[in-house]
Amino acid sequence: MKKKIALIILLTAVVSVGTTLTVNYFTGKGQNKAQVYDTENREAIVQQVSLPEVLYPDFTYAAETGVKAVVHVKVVKRGQIQQGPQSFFDFFFGYGNPDMQPRDQIGSGSGVIISSDGYIVTANHVIDGADEVQVTLDDNREFAGRVIGSDPATDVALLKIDGSGLPFLKFGNSDDLRLGQWVIAIGNPYELRSTITAGIVSAKGRALPSYTGEFKIEAFIQTDAAVNPGNSGGALVNATGELVGINTAIATRTGSYSGYSFAVPSSIAQKVVADIRKYGTVQRALLGITMQDVTGDLAKEKNLKEIKGVYINELTADGAAHKAGVKEGDILIKVGDVAVNSGTAVQEQISRLSPGEKVTLVLLRGDKEVTVTATLQNQSGNTEIVKESGDISNFLGAQLRPVGKELKDKLKIRTGIEVMSVGEGKMKDAGIRKGFVITHVNQKPVSSVQELAASVHGNQRGALIEGKYPDGSVYYYALGN
Repeated sequence: MKKKIALIILLTAVVSVGTTLTVNYFTGKGQNKAQVYDTENREAIVQQVSLPEVLYPDFTYAAETGVKAVVHVKVVKRGQIQQGPQSFFDFFFGYGNPDMQPRDQIGSGSGVIISSDGYIVTANHVIDGADEVQVTLDDNREFAGRVIGSDPATDVALLKIDGSGLPFLKFGNSDDLRLGQWVIAIGNPYELRSTITAGIVSAKGRALPSYTGEFKIEAFIQTDAAVNPGNSGGALVNATGELVGINTAIATRTGSYSGYSFAVPSSIAQKVVADIRKYGTVQRALLGITMQDVTGDLAKEKNLKEIKGVYINELTADGAAHKAGVKEGDILIKVGDVAVNSGTAVQEQISRLSPGEKVTLVLLRGDKEVTVTATLQNQSGNTEIVKESGDISNFLGAQLRPVGKELKDKLKIRTGIEVMSVGEGKMKDAGIRKGFVITHVNQKPVSSVQELAASVHGNQRGALIEGKYPDGSVYYYALGN
């Protein structure tokens, strides 16, 4: 009897296990099935279907291709004798010692090879003020780098190394990026060579309202790919291995990655690089407007029917917009074929163009839609090509050029703009004389005529010009807008 009971129990267990396995087989046939449960009764209410492996993002090609074209950039800034005590110990043990040796400053970042003959795009703040640049490739070959040109307004710079047959990345179209699209960041954070991180495009045309840097054109691609100090100048690459951005900044309270990173779009970087290679400096197009984003408060104040576009506060006299027939109080809703709803969006579109090019502007004027065509101007108010690279540039009635090494050493400055002559214009009206070296605008250093122009035009209330004359005397001038 006991044997029969044991046999029945055994058969029951076998049947139960078999039934369970059969049910699991038919209900869980797909791979990686997942269920969503109601938080109260824990009953399955939705059954998700897993994706086949081929639909998951695959970065192997982009990573293996991109990492070969991303380089480590080491920068040396020759030390200068300190002009005052930097600390308590300097005061007692170092300051005032005539034999005190200047200290070199060493920094590093990343760069991206964009041609087989050794042109490299990087961030301007990586190489700014550099006396020596050393480039190390992914295969550990080292080259001396030359700074061909830079553009502080977009934080883009161009380097050159003497090489051939080098691996490089092609520019992709950053306009084609979509929110949520996967991208990878490649660079050298914390001296960790060839680091690859992945994330998605979180936003486009992003400005950084809390950012206190010197970049004047902000239309960043925001991603959540991890970017840290040392990544600056590195590549933002799409899944097909195209260069869609140059990593530039992070939003953080700690100095390290906190989930938000920003890159200059390839559409802007490519134009900057092309201008530097062709002209030696960026051909910065200006529309000649002061604008404000349309918000609910502004719409109520100005009695606007819709919250869209960009409100035009002021016009530069005889500027491109003024000559085209734009009026103060107009709402700019399109630049070319692109709808704009922020000042950064307008900047992004105009920054792709050059002085002399025409652009169609669509405006709302009251209840009417008005279309005008503006011919963009340079910082001097005309449509001529601006050439720098050691050449003299004209700005606000003065002839200017980057200060030479001999004068820099004499005045003990790193960078500046030398005034070669002064004619009729705002420079003369402010009292600036021939020989003056402009070192700062609104307390920020300037190193090129383009940067000077961007700083002056970017401030609605005018500009405070600081600098030195050849005898070492320091002067300040107020430059009206």
